[in-house]
Parts: sequence; C-alpha cells; structure tokens
Amino acid sequence: MASTVENGENDENHENIENFENVENTENKIEIDENNNEDNALQLVTADSQPSKRRRKKSVVWEHFTVENVSAGCTRALCKQCKQSFAYSNGSKFAGTSHLKRHIAQGTCLRRREGRNSGQVTPYTPENGVSGSASIPSRKRRRGSIFTPSVPFDQDVSRQEFAKMIIMNDYPLHMVEHPTFVSFIRTLQPQFNMANFDSVQGDCVALYLREKQGLVKLLEGLPGKISLTVDMYTSNQSLGYVFLTGHYIDKNWKLHRRILNVVMVPTPDSGDALSHAIGVCLGDWGLENKLFSITLEKFMSSDTDTASLRGYLSIKNPLILKGQLLIEHCYAHVLSSLATDALHSMQELISKVRESVKYVKTSMIHDEKFLELKEQLQVPTSKNLVLDDKTQWSTTYLMLVAALELREVFSCLDTADPDYKIAPSADDWKQIETLCIYLRLFYNAANMLTGTSYPTSNLYFHEVWKVHLELSHASNSEDPSISNLTKPLKEKIDKYWNTCFYVLAFTVAMDPRFKMKLVEFSFNKIYGEDSASHLRIVDDGIHELFSEYEMQPSVPLTANDENDGGETVKTEEGTQVPSGGPHLSCEDDLLDFDVFISEMSSSQQTKSELDQYLEESLLPRAVDFDILSWWKINQLKYPILSRMARDILSIPVSAAPPESVFFTGIKELDQYRSSLRPETVESLICAKDWLQYAAPAETVVASNALVMKMEI
Repeated sequence: MASTVENGENDENHENIENFENVENTENKIEIDENNNEDNALQLVTADSQPSKRRRKKSVVWEHFTVENVSAGCTRALCKQCKQSFAYSNGSKFAGTSHLKRHIAQGTCLRRREGRNSGQVTPYTPENGVSGSASIPSRKRRRGSIFTPSVPFDQDVSRQEFAKMIIMNDYPLHMVEHPTFVSFIRTLQPQFNMANFDSVQGDCVALYLREKQGLVKLLEGLPGKISLTVDMYTSNQSLGYVFLTGHYIDKNWKLHRRILNVVMVPTPDSGDALSHAIGVCLGDWGLENKLFSITLEKFMSSDTDTASLRGYLSIKNPLILKGQLLIEHCYAHVLSSLATDALHSMQELISKVRESVKYVKTSMIHDEKFLELKEQLQVPTSKNLVLDDKTQWSTTYLMLVAALELREVFSCLDTADPDYKIAPSADDWKQIETLCIYLRLFYNAANMLTGTSYPTSNLYFHEVWKVHLELSHASNSEDPSISNLTKPLKEKIDKYWNTCFYVLAFTVAMDPRFKMKLVEFSFNKIYGEDSASHLRIVDDGIHELFSEYEMQPSVPLTANDENDGGETVKTEEGTQVPSGGPHLSCEDDLLDFDVFISEMSSSQQTKSELDQYLEESLLPRAVDFDILSWWKINQLKYPILSRMARDILSIPVSAAPPESVFFTGIKELDQYRSSLRPETVESLICAKDWLQYAAPAETVVASNALVMKMEI
C-alpha cells in the first residue's frame, strides 16, 4: 500500500514538473523553479555526498520533514509528526516538495489533524505558511489553468456599480455606514474608499440624471404622443407620492412604459393634487404638446375634481378631443374592486372555508388524515390546499377553488377526525361554487395584465365587454343567490363602462380584425334598441379625432421606415408600383382601362383614409396576430391613420404594474423611503425602472465600455 501511494505521489509530481516546463510565461517559470527546484538544485545527492557541498534547504516544509537515505542514490522525506515516508530522490530524478506541502496543508497528516482539533498546532496554508514561518505565496499552477491578467482598481467605476447595486436591489443608503458591511468590503478590496451616506446619495442621484438625459432625447424624437397613468401612494407621514408613468410606441412600433416622475404632494386628498403632479411631469419632460390621454388608478373623490382635471387636460392638449380621453379608473383596480365586493358578500362562508384549510395545513397529523381520507374517497383532483393572502384576492379565489374540489373530503373529515367541527354545509358549498363562477371571470380577465409584455389597448375591449355582458345577464337571473350577488357588481361595472366605452371603442376600431364591426355587435348586445345612438357617438368621435390628425403637420418617414413598408420602384410616368410586379405598356387598346382607373381613383380620393380602412374587409382572427407589426407595414398606405393608431394603441387602460394587479391593500411607501428627500425617492424609483427595462444591446455596450476603461 505504501508503495502504491509512493508511486502515485511520484507520478503526480513528475506530471507537475512536466507541466511547469511547458509554461510559456517566463515569470511563472521562475516562480516554479524557485518553489520546486530550490531543493532540486542540490539534487544530485548520493549516499556518499559530502554535506559541505549541499545547498541549504530554504523551503518551509523542511521544518516538518527530514531526509533519510534509503539506499545508494535514493532518499526519502520523513514526516516529523506521523513518521510517514514520501519519495524525494532516486538517482537523478527528484520528486520536489509539492506533495510534501499538500501533506501538511490538506490535513492528511494524522498527528497534525489531531493537534489542530486540540488547538496545539497551526496548520500550514500557502497564505500564512506554518506557525512561526514567513508567509509564502502559492505558486502552484494546475494543468490547463488560465492565467487571468490583473485588472487595475478604479474607484469611480466601483462607486458607480455600488450605486447601481443599491438602486436595483432597493438596499437602504445607510448600509454604507453599517460597521459589518464596511468590514466586509475592506476584506474584498482594501483600496475601496467607502463612501458615507451623503456620497452614496449623490452617486445614486447622479446615475439617475445620466439615465434621464438619454430618456429625454428619446422622448424628444418620438414620432407620436405619450399617454400617462397616474397612481397615488401614501406614507405614514400623511404625505402623498404621485407616480406618473409614460406609455408610448417608438419609431420601430414597440410599446414601452417608463416611470417618469414621483412627485410628493403635501395634501394628497386635495382636488388639485393630481393636476399639480401632472403639471410637474409635463414641464419636466417637455410634454405639453405631446400628451394624448390620462388614466387614473382610482376614481376622483368627486365629480368636481373630475371636471377640474378634464379641463386641465383640455388646456394642456387642446386639440385632442378637448380632454375627453380621460379614463377615470384603471381596469385592474375595477376588477379588484369587483372581486373584493363579491368576497365581502360571502365573508362568513369564506371564513369558514379558510378555517377548515387552516385546520388541515397547520398540523402534520391533520394533513396526513386529510390525505389518507382523500385517497380512500378517490377524489379526482390534483389541487393542493393552500392558505390565502388577504391582500391578494387571487389567492383567496385559488384557495376556494381547491377547497371546492375537495369538499367531499371536508364533509367526511369529521368522522375520521372528531376534533374537526367546522365543516361547511352542502348549501355553503353551493354558494361558494356560485361565487367562484364570477371570481373566475374576473381572474381570467386580470391575468391578461400579468404577462411579461404589456398589452396594447385594443385587447381590453373584449374583456371589459365580456365582464359587462355576463354581469348584466346574471343580475337578471331568477335565482336569488345569483341576482343578489351580481346586482351590486353590475352597478359598478356600469359606472366604469359608461366612463370608458368611448375610448375602448376607439382602440378596438384600430384592430383590422374587428374595426367598428365588433363595436356594433357588442353595442347591440348591451344597449339593444338604443345601440344606434351609442354607435353614432363613437363614430362621430373617431372621425373628429381623425380630422384633428389631418390638420397636424405630417412627419416624413425615414428611409428605414419606408423600407419596412415595402419597396417601390418608379415607372416612366413617375407613378409608383410595388417592385417585382408586371409593367404594362400604354397601348391603344388599354386607353379605356386608364380612364376607368382614373375615375375610380378620383372617387376613392373623396374618401378619407379612415373611411377606406373601415370599409375594407376584416382580417382573419389569428391568435398570434401582431397589431403593431401590421400598422408598421401599412403606415405607407395609411400615413395619417397610422399616426392616430400609434397613439390610440398606446393608451394605458390599466395603470397597475403586473405585480400589483391582484393587490387589494393600501399602497403605501415604506417608512425608510418616506424618510428620504423627495428628490432622492424619485431618483431611486425612476432609475431602477429605467435600468431594469434597458435593452440587452445597451447593456452589452455599457459592459464593454466598462471593461475597456478598466483595462486602460
């Protein structure tokens, strides 16, 4: 066994020596020679060598090993602690000292391991050397390792990255003054000059201002207008923070949303608080003539406040339907309000189900009995019981659905477990089932808002119309349990529909799969005999809006935009036809055809782009239809209407971000952020939003620039 270990050690060291000889870096070769050959320089050692001719051994391993002659020309290294013997030299071949250092450093020496456990011996490590010895750096290089060039430390770059880390992870600025954090940073990079609170605050604001400059230029070059969503947060200091988010479609027909401002208002309940915040946003970004629509997160406190804001909007944007494009309530909040009201109407039943679920899930014994009973009854469901979060109405719905599918188990649980005495009755389960039918309607509608990509406004009409129609039918049901549940919900959806159907109809009209046909169809379902008057209101409004766009100066398309719309080539007469098409010569027998085309063109010129678009056939309803790509391709065909479609399709019908769609609690800024200066709060929130939505290409460019700076 000892021989096997010996040979293995010997082979490994010879392999290392061969690897070192192949290293091209001269500096590394010198280090290796110093490490492994400081003893090997004297290495032609034989049994009869004179001690006076040997060089003094400098390696620290010889404080733990002695060299013993085994036979003529063969010596071995003997550990002073465990007396284990290792190969050292055999004739002109030498094993070096690497395996001896490993014996000490890796704890294979049994005696040293015992001593370390009792605190008697300090283990050898390449960093600290052996107890009482000088520190020796590790110079060993493994086979195939890559020598990483040293990167110079840059204080400015480090501070920028530190500010970005704080912003992106919502870390408190005061973390730079925590002693344990300061100590941790010093162990990573002693040269880093840890900033104080004021310095880090300044770095974060500076990063925000740099990002803002780029966004200002982008918004200045937009071909269309910008719509705003307005959301209000409160704080424990009775202050309000108005979040203003811009929604727009860029020149490449991509939909974007960016938080533009976070404005602190001392009196959030006042009627002019939102108008003040909107005015700050418009002035800050130069959007006085670019505002298209506004969507509020909640209804205004009174009709007077609504009229005031609508008048303010008409002043700031006088040409866009005189401020009529104001959505007084966001769609996500409407759905949450409907779901909350429905849950509140059956609060006692839901509490009974919640306690039943809690009884099972908070005890391992109860849970095992429940699962055992489920298997015995062979209930065909894969759903698992889970407790809900009362601030997320979707979790309550999912809890009820799972419990509903397992109601048979709950009904029999009291026989298997006498301590369970809160089982809902059969009538209770029936009412819960009715409730889940309408919660499912709201849940499916809200799920559209939780995707990674923000939906264009044309998609909302389908969902709102469907919810409105279902509640209208249910409120007239002969079943009292259904009508009593849905009548209050129908009144609330009516109020929302009456304030936004005008805008929603505009959005679906810009969808070439539906146009005004779906508006007409849905109005017949909702209004019956009165549908014609409501349809006329929408038709007049969309034509009035188009007339305003006709009077506006057109923005010339760039070469790239024109290529996106399809290539054209000029004919000899100067007209344009699609490239690749057949060219017909003007022969005598086609003169009548030319007259026919001329008459048809003149008749079409009397119709506007909007009328031509609405009269054309509907496109097939494809599931993966990309409406923005369709308008990008057809912007040459409809130069004016496409500008109007760009702005309409960016209208934010919902103001809630995806993570807040199901939220029913009070939106409150946390205590730490509300203690900061308003300018700092705005910088932290906006900068995080802009950085996390940065394009991958921009991130790559920034990373490359950072690397180049560090290398320089």
